[in-house]
Amino acid sequence: MSFVHLVAGVIVAVGAVTGMAMALLRWLRVLQREHYEANAPLRFYLRWAWPRVGAPSRPSARRPLPWCYVAMTVVVVLIGVGQGEVALGAASIGAIVFPIHLTVRGRTGSLDWTRRLITTALVAKVVSAIVLIVVAQISSWWVAGVVVLIGVPAWVGAAALITQPYENFRARRFVNSATERLRVVAPRVVAITGSFGKTSTKQHLAELMGARHGVLPSPRSYNNRAGLSRAINENLTDATRIFIAEMGTYGPGEIAALCEWCPPEIAVITAIGPVHLERMGSLEVIEAAKFEITQRAPTVVINIDDERLARWPQRLTAQSKRVRTASSQRTDADVQVAMVGERWRITVDGVVEAIAPPVVGVHPSNLAVAIATALELGLTVPEMISRLAHLSVVANRMVVATAPSGVMVIDDTFNANPQGAASALATLKALPIDGRRVVVSPGIIEMGSEQSQANEQLGRATKELGAELLVVARTNAAALVKGYGAGAQRVEIRENAVEWVRANLGPGDGVLYLNDLPDQYP
Repeated sequence: MSFVHLVAGVIVAVGAVTGMAMALLRWLRVLQREHYEANAPLRFYLRWAWPRVGAPSRPSARRPLPWCYVAMTVVVVLIGVGQGEVALGAASIGAIVFPIHLTVRGRTGSLDWTRRLITTALVAKVVSAIVLIVVAQISSWWVAGVVVLIGVPAWVGAAALITQPYENFRARRFVNSATERLRVVAPRVVAITGSFGKTSTKQHLAELMGARHGVLPSPRSYNNRAGLSRAINENLTDATRIFIAEMGTYGPGEIAALCEWCPPEIAVITAIGPVHLERMGSLEVIEAAKFEITQRAPTVVINIDDERLARWPQRLTAQSKRVRTASSQRTDADVQVAMVGERWRITVDGVVEAIAPPVVGVHPSNLAVAIATALELGLTVPEMISRLAHLSVVANRMVVATAPSGVMVIDDTFNANPQGAASALATLKALPIDGRRVVVSPGIIEMGSEQSQANEQLGRATKELGAELLVVARTNAAALVKGYGAGAQRVEIRENAVEWVRANLGPGDGVLYLNDLPDQYP
């Protein structure tokens, strides 16, 4: 072997190790951000490389990037003509730079080196080593290196799958501890779920109840097994009389499992919608998954503004459940919070209890559900009315403020759904401004086959409002631009949009930041 070949080999080896390390860090971060869902790294890899494969229901901003196919073809040809060393070098470069905007350090969140992540990373390395050895025995070390580098998302996903039983075993200890803590303290448990509105309703309920009732709401994002057990183990004190547990789900059986060890006295359902439709497949599956929260609860509070939930009272009454309904629109609800002119009209059991000024960002239907639940917990209407003016909104959820530049800003970046987007646009329209109105958004995600249509509608609604549209990233760019028509502008990341707003808007203008996607999305 000549000196030149030796140096070239060392360079390729260093490049391969570097590419492997960077790819592992990148896709481990995606795995962690997606709650260790085993198929997440490969799913997001496909979103970046081949958009129509990674998310078949989502149109890409342009045709799938042809260079991905070209690069793969070049690597295969190089191997075929015996240039495995060059092919490995090309694959190493690809692992280092792809995807360019999905950085190793992270733009919207960095790696948190928890015990679980370290375990998963070690197992991923073992899986990669096994693949390397097996392929090398079948073909060559060069080919094996290429396969390992290209398949990093798959090895990370496999590691998550392999370690899942162990993680379940460990989690059971924390669940057992939380179960015992609930038994000892014996608080009244209110469980809240819904496709949207559950976090806001939880916060409104806690604020209506007030501190003297010993209320503990679960933290904002603690709505799964790990989060709820942690909230109970760390925060449930002997003085806690009411525990409000937000319960989320990515599929059937999850809420039922939560209710087994955290059984609610009152179950609350805010809405059924196409959120997580991409994962669950249909609204019927989503509805069935949400219905699980009622199985152990003797009392159920329902938002009957939702057409699907409006059919639940008869079904639940037949099961001998106590049902209390809430609404912002229907007069036959037990509790109604309706907008009459510029005031809230609060009606309980057909009697108007109060006329009050609204709180910006508080949705009437969420408030109605919170009031109905508070009544079931024994709070009186006068107590609640006195606290209405002190209601707050969830951070990054319809928060209205005036920037130092004089621009009125609506921060609605917490998440997005079609109903929430319509409400946010209505708020933008109602702002007391006489200048430009701008919507900054990457669109709405996880809606499966309905995603394209929903984002086209969002684009059309923005145009009808007379607002300008700034489309962030390419996840929903094609649909948003199609709905809006000529004049929509595009930026790669949200920071670019913020720079544009600062450079182009001033006093008398208003901007709505609608949704914000973590950087694992293209």
